[in-house]
Amino acid sequence: MDNQLSHISNILLMGPGPSSVSNSVYEALARPTLGHLDPVFINLMDEIKGFLKQLMGTENELTVPISGTGSAGMETCFVNLVEPGDRVLILINGVFGTRMKDVASRLGAVVDSLDFEWGSVVDVKSVSDKLFKNQYDMVAIVHAETSTGVCNPIAEIGEMVRENGGLYLVDCVTSLGGINVEMDDWHIDALYSGTQKCLSCPPGLSPVSFSDKAIQKLSNRKTKVPNWYLDLSMIIQYWSGKSRVYHHTAPINMLYGLYQACFNVIDEGLDVVIQRHENMHKLLVSELSNLGLELFVKENDRLPMLNSVKIPDHINDSEFRSILLNEYKIEIGGGLGPLAGKIWRIGLMGENAKKESIQKLMDAFKKILAKA
Repeated sequence: MDNQLSHISNILLMGPGPSSVSNSVYEALARPTLGHLDPVFINLMDEIKGFLKQLMGTENELTVPISGTGSAGMETCFVNLVEPGDRVLILINGVFGTRMKDVASRLGAVVDSLDFEWGSVVDVKSVSDKLFKNQYDMVAIVHAETSTGVCNPIAEIGEMVRENGGLYLVDCVTSLGGINVEMDDWHIDALYSGTQKCLSCPPGLSPVSFSDKAIQKLSNRKTKVPNWYLDLSMIIQYWSGKSRVYHHTAPINMLYGLYQACFNVIDEGLDVVIQRHENMHKLLVSELSNLGLELFVKENDRLPMLNSVKIPDHINDSEFRSILLNEYKIEIGGGLGPLAGKIWRIGLMGENAKKESIQKLMDAFKKILAKA
C-alpha cells in the first residue's frame, strides 16, 4: 500500500503563506498529547496568552488563539461583535478587505465600504471625510494586505475611529511578528492573526484579542452570537480563571507548536525579529533590482515580509512558478484577482527572513530567467 506522505518533499516556502516551519516547532508538535484540562497544559495555555499579549502590544485579558485558521479569527471577530442592523465600514485595498465585507454582510450588517486601488494604501484623508459625515458601529481594515504587499496606516486611522465612537477591527494575519503591532496604543478593539506567516508555525490557529470596549459590546448583545463554536463568551471560560469550563477539545499539539513559535520570537527579541525582516526585505529588493525586476508597491508603502514583484512581459507566470517549484523546490505566490498573472508574491516570513533563503531564491531566479 502506497503511503502518500512518502511523496512529500521539503519545499522552501517563500510565498504569501504558509511559511517554512522551524525544527524546534516541529519537535514541539511531536511531543506527547495531553488532556485538554491537564494542569501542565493549562499552564501552557496561560503562557501562550502572555506571549501573544507581548506580540500584539496589549494588556487585554481576552487574548486567545482560536481553533481554526486566520479566516476563523476573522469570523470570530465579526460574529461576536456585529448584530443585524449595525453600521459597518470596511476599508478595502485588496482581497482580504473584500472578504471582510462579505462576512459582515452575511450577518445582516448595513455595510459601507471605501475602495482603493490595489497596490495603494488606504487614504487617510478619504477615511477622515467618511467618518466626519457618518457614524459607524465598526470600522475594519487589513494591516498587511497580503494580496498586494501594502502596509496600511493603522495608527492614524485608529485615532479617527476612536473619535467616531465605533469599534476598530484590524486584520494582523501577516503583520504579527514581522512588523510593529501596537494594539493598545493604536486604539484597536479587536485583532485577529494567524500562525502560518511570520510566526513560522503551521496553519491551524488564529490569535484573537478583544479590548474592554469590544467585550462590552459582546456582553450587551441583543441577540445570541450566531456561531456556537466561535462564541467568545463561552470560549473565554476555558481560557481564563481557576476553574476552566470545557467548550471544545483544544488542538493540543498545535498549541504546543504555537507556544514554541512565540517562544522563538520572544527569545530572539521582538525588536530584533522585526529588524531582521526589514533588513532581509532591503536585501531582496536590491537583488531583484540587479536582475532588472521591479516591485509593484511604492517604496514607503511596502511590507517587508510580503514583496510583490512585477512579472516581465515575456515571462509566463504559471510556467515560471512551476519550474521554480518542481526543479528548485521553492514556492512563491502569484497574483490574485486583477493582479493574476501580473505579479509574483515573495514572502520573507519568520524562518525564511534569512540571507540563505534569499540567496537560494535569487540563484534559481537567475537560472530560470536566463533561459526565458
